[in-house]
Amino acid sequence: MLLNEFMNENFPNLELRPPLFYSWKTGIRFELGVDYDSDYAYENSPYLQGVYKRAITLFKTLHSHNDDIYIVVDVNDYADGFKHKSNTFSRYIKEKSILYRLNQKTTFHDDEEETYKTHRFTLKCKTSDFKYIPMLKAICNQDMGIRPSIFNRVYFININRKTIFHVYDDRGCDLLATSPETIRDVYDKYKDWILDYDRNEIDEVFK
Repeated sequence: MLLNEFMNENFPNLELRPPLFYSWKTGIRFELGVDYDSDYAYENSPYLQGVYKRAITLFKTLHSHNDDIYIVVDVNDYADGFKHKSNTFSRYIKEKSILYRLNQKTTFHDDEEETYKTHRFTLKCKTSDFKYIPMLKAICNQDMGIRPSIFNRVYFININRKTIFHVYDDRGCDLLATSPETIRDVYDKYKDWILDYDRNEIDEVFK
């Protein structure tokens, strides 16, 4: 099944772009970074260790070793004639032969200030095919001035469990599902990590 078919069947009319949580009826917004202070923005700081721990724990809870997943990476391209090849995959995929399955699609966008392109790279693989721990850390590093960093948007779409997981930066992540029952275990286990701002709305979904 192709990504578009999967999305149309399970998440109809959902556009993969942040903020995902506010675009779908069944979801959880988790807080990853707690008590941020600019003094904590250094490599292996207690703040970042906490961010990593939450992101990795949630990912492991959601994705079994043999789950089929789509990794979707959106690269915004503001330059004329700029040819982009996403290195996001080659660094984190264990077997390079899997990269032959990588698909790319380019879309054009107009916002108030400029026209730009988005290159969407999609790879279907197993959870076990890629090094998700360093990849998640790199996503969390994007605003910290710490390398390695991934500045592109990355979505993990679990085909078996029918969930979408998106870490937007060190502050937090969104988890979407086709029904509350699909992710009730995650809600029950990690409800203390829910972003307080959205807690009442999320609690209503899982009543």
